[in-house]
Amino acid sequence: MDWNKWVRQTHRWLSIVFTMTVVANFAAMALGKPPTWLVYSPLPPLFLMLSTGLYMFMLPYAAKWRARQATAAACRGL
Repeated sequence: MDWNKWVRQTHRWLSIVFTMTVVANFAAMALGKPPTWLVYSPLPPLFLMLSTGLYMFMLPYAAKWRARQATAAACRGL
């Protein structure tokens, strides 16, 4: 599996983990005061999703930049 597919797959699985922790959080809040570790449990997958999401967000811009660099290099070579 190439790098982009790996990042997308990781992002998908992290979103599932994040959703499950948020649901567990709401369920625990309905039963009373949840423990602190449960309240903060959505944060690690959220920060990891932030990094993979930003990477995927930048992919089209990086591709355009690389294409422009290749075109410029080809023009200079002529």
